[in-house]
Amino acid sequence: MLPLSSFIRSTVLAFVLSRLCQTAAFQLSNPFRSVAFASKTVVASSFAADGSEYSSKDSSEFEDDEDGNKDFGRNYRDDDETPTVELGPVPMSKNAGNRFVAVLWDAELVKGKDPLDLHYDHIQTTDDHVMYCRKANLYNKTFNTDSMVDILWSLPLLSSDLQRVIGHAMCLESTRLDYVQNFLAEDPTVKTITGGDLTNVPLYRWRHIRDYSLRIDDGRDGYPCMCFALDDDPEYVKNLREETVRENLEYLIRSERVIAAGPLHMPTEFKDDPSSNPMGDLIMFNAKSRDDAIEFAEGLPSAEEGLYKDMRVHFYNSLDITGKFVSEDPLRDSPCEQMKEALEHWGYPVGDDQTPHLNF
Repeated sequence: MLPLSSFIRSTVLAFVLSRLCQTAAFQLSNPFRSVAFASKTVVASSFAADGSEYSSKDSSEFEDDEDGNKDFGRNYRDDDETPTVELGPVPMSKNAGNRFVAVLWDAELVKGKDPLDLHYDHIQTTDDHVMYCRKANLYNKTFNTDSMVDILWSLPLLSSDLQRVIGHAMCLESTRLDYVQNFLAEDPTVKTITGGDLTNVPLYRWRHIRDYSLRIDDGRDGYPCMCFALDDDPEYVKNLREETVRENLEYLIRSERVIAAGPLHMPTEFKDDPSSNPMGDLIMFNAKSRDDAIEFAEGLPSAEEGLYKDMRVHFYNSLDITGKFVSEDPLRDSPCEQMKEALEHWGYPVGDDQTPHLNF
């Protein structure tokens, strides 16, 4: 028979070993341990940030597990001593003040070329175009300070069958018109289509209506679509725009589908220039189908009253020209992440905290 002291030591040792085995087994089976937090949700992505290629892996991180939930709760205590940081409003860009819209209709700029060839010419410039825009957008007080244009959005316009790119629309913000013109002249897509000649590229001053009810997410309950409408000659429409402006605004708000909207004006140097007359409207909205989009555009009170001489409705894709809105996809070739790494290597401020003016 073992002495009492040896028996106690053996009992204690057996108990400790039993608890260690239970802990090891729990570490392997519990989905809420640090192993789960180390893994990343895999997101399919590309330059297109419109959600059309978005998907995510099924995750079992939050399966029902009584023991797991208890352990999970201990990691998030109410008495956490992490200091609270109060965030202020997003600062305005140094280039804020004047918004311009440039629209390229490929077939009108390059006469006689096969539409499919125009499509391939256009999409082959996408990488260079995105890089060009990101270099312009990524600046702060200490780096790339001579960048004088912000690119708010860049949208390839699609054919009615959604199979080809037939044009491009860009919104640019700057303090001066000539900065915008110089930027466009060097843009890879513009240079490919026009050779850098902006003579036939429509450019407008865009007075974006800043109303929260006209900021619906693109792709919500439909697909993002653009209506580009130009007014008829002044001798025909007279005061029709002023007479329908209130009805138009009410129509857009009631629809609950408008992403952004506003009138297009002559691209004068100064926004208060009396010669900057309205020339049309640009409305971005969600539609479930092409017929739905056309019905919405034709239902505008200004359209019904005959304000426009030319109306075009196109679905579009969105390009991530900031590098902030598309995640890395480790399962595919990921030009977005490669581009971000290259820009960071060259010294560009790619972090959110480095370019707060882009966090819109």
